[in-house]
Amino acid sequence: MGFYGDRVFPRILNVVMNSKQTRRIRSEVCAPLAGEVVEIGFGTGLNLPHMPEAVVRLQAVDPMERGRALAATRIAASAVPVEFIGLDGQELALADASVDGVLATWTLCSIPDAVAAVREIRRVLKPGGKFHFVEHGRAPDEKVRKWQNRMNPVQKRLAGGCNLNRDIPALIEGGGLTIERLDTFYAKGEPKTMGWTYQGVAHA
Repeated sequence: MGFYGDRVFPRILNVVMNSKQTRRIRSEVCAPLAGEVVEIGFGTGLNLPHMPEAVVRLQAVDPMERGRALAATRIAASAVPVEFIGLDGQELALADASVDGVLATWTLCSIPDAVAAVREIRRVLKPGGKFHFVEHGRAPDEKVRKWQNRMNPVQKRLAGGCNLNRDIPALIEGGGLTIERLDTFYAKGEPKTMGWTYQGVAHA
C-alpha cells in the first residue's frame, strides 16, 4: 500500500471517522446485531464500542493491517471477541450460510469490486440473516453529482481507493441482496460531495 496508505491514512481515518455524528450513526447501525457477525472494513475498530451484548463474536475483514494496531485499545476494552479472518471483502474465508449478520460502515465505497463483496455477503449469511450498512455515495442532486465525478480520481488516490459517486443501492441489489429498509440524507457538517448517506438493512 506504500508508506502513506500503510502508515498515514489509517491514522487519518481513525480521527476523521470518529466524530459525534459518525458515532451516533454507528450506534444505530450496530444496535440490531446479534450472534456471529462479520464486519467488512473493520478499520481501526470504531464500531467496537457500539457492539450490543447479543453479538457473541465479531469476525473482522480489512486490508489495512496497521488498523489492527490502532484498534488494540478498543479490542482490549470490548466484551465481544474479535477474530481477524482476512484482508479482502471480495473473498471471505467463511463457509456458506455461516453467520447471523454482516456489518459494513463506509466500506463499499473503497472495495474494488463491491458487487463481488455483496455476493460474498449473501453467500455467508444464514437464512434470515441481515446485512446492516451505512455508506456514502452518489448524490441525488445533479450539481453535486457533477462535482463528485470531477473529484473522484483525486479522492481515490488520497483516501485508499474511496469513491465518491457509487450508487450503493444498485451495488447491493446487483450482488443479490434485497434492501428492506433504506434511509438517505446529507450528513451534517460534511461537504455534499462526501455527505450523501445511505443507511439501511438488506437480506438475501
